Amino acid sequence: MEDIGKSTARDTEDSKTSRRLLYFCPASLGGIAEYAHAQATALAQQGIDVTMLCRVDWPYAPPTAYRQLRELNSSSSAAAESRWRSRLRTAKGLLVEHAKLASVIRAYSFRRVLLATYLEYLAPFWAPSLRSLMRRGVVFGAILHDPVRDYVVGPLWWHRWSVAEGYSFLREVFIHAETDLGLAPDKMPFRKTVIPHGPYDLGDPIRSRRAVRDGLSLPNDAVVLLSFGHIRDGKNLDILLRAMVGLPDIFLVIAGAEATAGQKTSAFYRSLAEELGVGSRCRWLVRYIETEMVADLFDCVDFVALTYSSQFRSASGVLNLAVRYRRPMIVSSGDSPLSQAIDQYDLGIRVQPDDAKEVARGLSSVLRSNLECDWDGYMHDHSWRTNADRVATNMDLRA
Repeated sequence: MEDIGKSTARDTEDSKTSRRLLYFCPASLGGIAEYAHAQATALAQQGIDVTMLCRVDWPYAPPTAYRQLRELNSSSSAAAESRWRSRLRTAKGLLVEHAKLASVIRAYSFRRVLLATYLEYLAPFWAPSLRSLMRRGVVFGAILHDPVRDYVVGPLWWHRWSVAEGYSFLREVFIHAETDLGLAPDKMPFRKTVIPHGPYDLGDPIRSRRAVRDGLSLPNDAVVLLSFGHIRDGKNLDILLRAMVGLPDIFLVIAGAEATAGQKTSAFYRSLAEELGVGSRCRWLVRYIETEMVADLFDCVDFVALTYSSQFRSASGVLNLAVRYRRPMIVSSGDSPLSQAIDQYDLGIRVQPDDAKEVARGLSSVLRSNLECDWDGYMHDHSWRTNADRVATNMDLRA
């Protein structure tokens, strides 16, 4: 990373004229990594000198529009790892990664640091070193993908302390819709700014719709739903399977990797699908879906299922794939940027969360409806260029 050091030597003490940004992303797979890559690319395209501090298995090979500093260990875990061993490994990883972040900031004299996601877990242990850097003039910002931090780990007092510590060194917090964070004014030392979540463009399909369906043994005239991304409890896949029971014309493709330890596995859902009598209408692609296959999958289906629980109050990366490939959605969630987007741009059918009858009603409506979605309106209002412009302005990255 000799070029980073040389760039550092040329920096002036006036941080307001600096266009150097350290982007910290300790995820290598899933929505956070995809978002970080797209955002870092957009920032670099605006002339920002972006360095991505990421894992050794960062999936986006050079050359990229931004520099890569692959100094975080791989997040792979043992196949038969117990829940407690997984938690210990995760805790150790958090502490090591944030120590590395602080050391890189000091080593290369970065004055602007953007975190790919806000995090509070174990923050009382790792936040003080970043708070010390903040006091020395380093400006920190974070993307708040999950604005309501109500998942409590440990005692409530520890959770509240951790949340406060996670925010304590931030000057800028970026969210995707105006949201009440549930914090007292004295616990919000930061500026909160709404930025759009841009659509993901992974290119055009490589194979024809018919060829992809044939490969998945899907009838060409079937109505096909897609459940995309990590298989985790909050997506209510069990409720979606129950909703399919009385709708024999609907097939479902489940495409994504297993979630972390402690979540129901794909084996549980496969067994449930067989018990419910819908197993023959399910297709399972339980793995990380390669970039070149994503467009094929979205092109071959008719609708996308985003049947989240009422606890989901975030934006959705899957929505921003569905928009690119113009696939209407059936959606359930709490009040969130996801639900707001569905309502504002008529991007599909919205149903009450956590209710199989509601999902079945929505699926029946999808079968009967001729949806007119405002794809162009959403694409116009949600661009990575606008996202990057607001981040660059607030982070004082303008020359």
